Amino acid sequence: MSGYEELENKLDNLIELCLQLKQENHALRAREDSLVGQRGKLIEQNDMARQKIETMINRLKNLNAE
Repeated sequence: MSGYEELENKLDNLIELCLQLKQENHALRAREDSLVGQRGKLIEQNDMARQKIETMINRLKNLNAE
């Protein structure tokens, strides 16, 4: 194999690796977007639960005060 063919093979391998990394990067970014969305929903649900609990605690305090 000549030096030119060896260089050509190395370049082909690098191009293939770049394409694989692009695909992996795209998949990871999509996964990150999904996880960020899920995190936002969970934070919102947590806040709603906290508010409901605080409301119940206040009602119980008011019942005891009467």
